[in-house]
Amino acid sequence: MKVLIVEDEIPAVEKLESMLKMYDSEIDILARLGSVEKTVKWLTEPANNPDLIFLDIRLTDGNSFEIFDRIEVNKPVIFITAYSEHAIQAFRVNSIDYLLKPLNYDDLYRSMEKIKILRENLPAGREKLQYEELSRALLQMNKVYKTRFLVRVGDHIKSVKAENIQLFYAEGRTVYIITSKQNKYIIDFKLEDLEKTLDPQVFFRPNRSFIVNINAIQDVVVYSNSRLQILFHHDFEKEIIVSRDKVAQLKVWFEGLK
Repeated sequence: MKVLIVEDEIPAVEKLESMLKMYDSEIDILARLGSVEKTVKWLTEPANNPDLIFLDIRLTDGNSFEIFDRIEVNKPVIFITAYSEHAIQAFRVNSIDYLLKPLNYDDLYRSMEKIKILRENLPAGREKLQYEELSRALLQMNKVYKTRFLVRVGDHIKSVKAENIQLFYAEGRTVYIITSKQNKYIIDFKLEDLEKTLDPQVFFRPNRSFIVNINAIQDVVVYSNSRLQILFHHDFEKEIIVSRDKVAQLKVWFEGLK
């Protein structure tokens, strides 16, 4: 396996290298970089083709998320950082894992084994697993699902359990939640990001504007032209129509709907 390490602290680089060699002495460290600028330049060179990138978040010249703003990174990434507050942002860019400093071998070993197991179990002819597929598979394996959301009520901050949210919906750039008690709050998320962090067994996005909780659904009925409409136990002011391209997916998710 060919690895790129992006880390600006020499002791941290040396510790990671030592752990990687302990895991697999055949691992090839292609480069050790310490800045956003150098990483962008290195990754844009066609000859540089790592299988995996280890990426610290705070580098000498800025935040490593700037790399994803400047270029398309189509390789698996494992973030290693001392700052846990960046976890959700890391998964928004489809990282494979998020390890906290001080790094320990057990955590690194588990991350490397996840990648190894998935690669070994690929169907024949798909040895080179695509980055997005690997990300989705590992997120599913890890069950990295968001269970609570912070909302503001006047001068107060309240925590709402995901299981108590009936649906999420967007109006323009604003995203709202409706709870099982019919309370309505604004949250600081995009629906695209919510799709990645909510449990897919419980939540489904039937169209561009909504994400619904299966436990809040009272019925699903034929709407028109083979499209479907979702009805809730509680009245909701807007119609929720399943997009044509999501009908088959909803049937599988909803279990047994014909």
